[in-house]
Amino acid sequence: MPRSVPLHRLLVTLLLSCTVLVGTTACGDGGGAGAPSSSASPSPTTSAQKQKFAKTRFVANAGLAAGATYQWIVKPYRAGKFKKGADGRTFAMVKAGVAGAFAYNRLKAAADNAKGDPLLSKAVAPLTAGIDSLKDVAARMGKGETGAGDVGAFESVIDNVKEAGRSAGAEVRNKVPSTSQLGG
Repeated sequence: MPRSVPLHRLLVTLLLSCTVLVGTTACGDGGGAGAPSSSASPSPTTSAQKQKFAKTRFVANAGLAAGATYQWIVKPYRAGKFKKGADGRTFAMVKAGVAGAFAYNRLKAAADNAKGDPLLSKAVAPLTAGIDSLKDVAARMGKGETGAGDVGAFESVIDNVKEAGRSAGAEVRNKVPSTSQLGG
């Protein structure tokens, strides 16, 4: 003999199914005929807006790179955390390696952002070789093979990017990223 299911359970199941169906239909991409296409983020329409967004994104990415470099590479180096036998050296070197990789990634993104603005593009273009060289420096930091030249390389590239931004009207200020931003 088949077992009967209480009516309230059937109603709850039906209600939940309809809710899920309506929710997925309402959140769809609007691919139906005549439906307007929605975008996840606003996109610039004019050349001036594209340039403004390029500068804004450049400033944000370069600021994060500068903040990470200063907070987890330059400050610990100046405090003597990278010297052999220093308390917390291994942890400081690992953080410097992660921060170095993060800074390299953000500087690459900033250089790409700079391409959207003619003046900024001209100012940043000569710095791409210096930015590219930081990839190896970050890897050495993570392995504990850091010297004064490596820290100086990061400082130099960051200072040059800041100066290039300043000359193009895009002032870059240090913005220390959170540890969750560093982790990816």
